[in-house]
Amino acid sequence: MSVKRLEDIPGFNIDRVAAAAGSDPEILRMENLDTDLSPPEEAMEATRAAIGTYEANSWLPFTGRDDLKEAVAAFIERRGGPRYDGRREIVITSGEGEAMLDALFCLTDPGDEVILTDPTYAGMINRVRLVGAVPRLAPLHVIDGEWRLDLDALRTAVTDATRVIFINNASFPTGWVASDEEWEAIASLCRDRDLRLLYWAAYEAVLFDGRSVRHPAAMPGMRDRTVTVSSPWEKRMIGWRVGWVVAPGDLVNDVSRVQVYNGLVASGFAQIGTRVALGTSDAEQATANEEWQRRRDETMRQLDGLPAVRASGGWSLLLDVATLGLDCVDVSNRLLEHKVAATPMRGWGGEIANRHVRFVFSREPVERIALLGDRVRAALATG
Repeated sequence: MSVKRLEDIPGFNIDRVAAAAGSDPEILRMENLDTDLSPPEEAMEATRAAIGTYEANSWLPFTGRDDLKEAVAAFIERRGGPRYDGRREIVITSGEGEAMLDALFCLTDPGDEVILTDPTYAGMINRVRLVGAVPRLAPLHVIDGEWRLDLDALRTAVTDATRVIFINNASFPTGWVASDEEWEAIASLCRDRDLRLLYWAAYEAVLFDGRSVRHPAAMPGMRDRTVTVSSPWEKRMIGWRVGWVVAPGDLVNDVSRVQVYNGLVASGFAQIGTRVALGTSDAEQATANEEWQRRRDETMRQLDGLPAVRASGGWSLLLDVATLGLDCVDVSNRLLEHKVAATPMRGWGGEIANRHVRFVFSREPVERIALLGDRVRAALATG
């Protein structure tokens, strides 16, 4: 018998699609948000060197290594964010999921409302539910071929019960990147309605077409209203399972307490590797972005003429199968029959998410993505 807190929390869909795809090498693996690009060599070397040392195999310090906290603070400041005191305003976690849950426990009480976009990441909306808060959705719409946030709907979504606006940027599954106008609207709501911004920044520098990073905590009045959670995903270090919460001021005490009982401590050798990765050059990041943009462009070429939405950043984009009169789960199943693994977006928001199937373009090389178009069209023609 299921407990009530899980009644509205669906399965993830990704694991179902991945299991069905199995180990068939012919299948285009576009269901899971990962990448085949290697982490920075310096980070791998540092991790290897740390394995087996005492300091990298200890429970202490419970809230993370001070040198990694300082590296996170410097990393944010280098990108135009405000200066944080790493030792006193940052908590290290075992990945981004723990970081989100820690922050939500400290920012909301049961019944409080949290605003997210539709579509959003299923791991965001369902962690809101796990802590007993209530998600409210502001839709993303396609304008001139890109996702844009409905600012009127965003303002309408705020009620007296709202405590947090929860945004990831560059966003997935959509690839939405907030414009200056959108960030200003979000910040104004936070200031005017006394809200917190929970900002997931894992892909903030995975930007295409010449876009540049804008850190919302640097906006007027937003440093102490913004709680940033992140991880070294853009450094291709998913398996290191390290994350962090930037919790300004006294909030860090609450986050530290939750983390001690939620996840306790990330592995020491992974923290050491992450610290090195955060110090790698902007040129290293630009090289990875160039390759991901090539893959995005090839994916869009393969889906030309179909209602696919161009990603402005991140690792995935969406195809609106409802426009074609089709169901996202049915299309995902058909795609598997034609050697494409892609995740249906049912449960990744509301009505808008449910219309779409997601294609992750960061894992397959361009030469393999060139097989996508024929397979997708064959899948859409069946049934």
